[in-house]
Amino acid sequence: MQWNEVKVATASEAVEAVSNILMELGASGVMIEDVLDVENFKSDAYGELLDKENYQTIEEGAEVTAYYPETIFLPEILPQIKARISQLPEFGLAIGANQVTIAQVSEENWATAWKKYYHPVNISRFLTIVPSWQEYTPKHPEEKIITLDPGMAFGTGTHPTTRLTLQALEVVLQGGETVLDVGTGSGVLSIASKYLGANEVYAYDLDEVAVRAAKENMDLNPVAKDVVVAANDLLKGINQPADVIVANILADIIVLMIEDAYRLLKANGRLIVSGIIEEKKAMVLAEMAKAGFEVEQLFNQKDWYAIILKKADEDE
Repeated sequence: MQWNEVKVATASEAVEAVSNILMELGASGVMIEDVLDVENFKSDAYGELLDKENYQTIEEGAEVTAYYPETIFLPEILPQIKARISQLPEFGLAIGANQVTIAQVSEENWATAWKKYYHPVNISRFLTIVPSWQEYTPKHPEEKIITLDPGMAFGTGTHPTTRLTLQALEVVLQGGETVLDVGTGSGVLSIASKYLGANEVYAYDLDEVAVRAAKENMDLNPVAKDVVVAANDLLKGINQPADVIVANILADIIVLMIEDAYRLLKANGRLIVSGIIEEKKAMVLAEMAKAGFEVEQLFNQKDWYAIILKKADEDE
């Protein structure tokens, strides 16, 4: 199968926003190369030291590369991509060169191209994500290693939304919970949930590629061998009550699952949502309040937000 590669040359501060735009417009995956990330890795106590000359292929700013299946008609969405990126300065984000280029790439090349940029990432005191092809020695006995091969699924743990969601899970999970992971992607949140003490975890994704990748990642992490992974459209048709529901997906998709989340969440349960950019936060909060949720805690990194919510009548 052939894929269309859309590469956007931008500024480091805009990579999350550009990635979000590309994913919202149908990209099946993104790869980010950021000059600042390479510099950070060189001095990262938890990651592998990099040879700048071997790993850095750009001189300044960042490049966000998105992949679209050949079934998507690019001339139809390219004007939208360019227009939305051009609007980012209105939100205070520099967009650098703002150059968009297009190329064709085979599925095999896409699946392996990003590996040289993916290295061990320490998410918190307890969680470290390590690519399956690298060796890593834990720094202390309590450190939990999530072995991950994201393949063509979105969710390597390095994106701010994934980091925020993992940190929220650390706050919420106490042990013994039933967790529903909506839009599981690579399965990283389900694996982390098991490490953090969840009893039962059900992982759902609409994308069959993500479902396959998640199942493979469960096999790489014995703690997650009993996670149930299945294809499903958000929480439609699901009847499993949950102590925790977690969804690291786009804001406009989150609002589509709110009613089902409320229906399935136990009385003292928690809903964790992430993937929310600053401009979408008010909309998501308004829809949550309308459905009967209230905010318990809010996390943010740069322009991204994760939110822990509970049912508003919990304390009554």
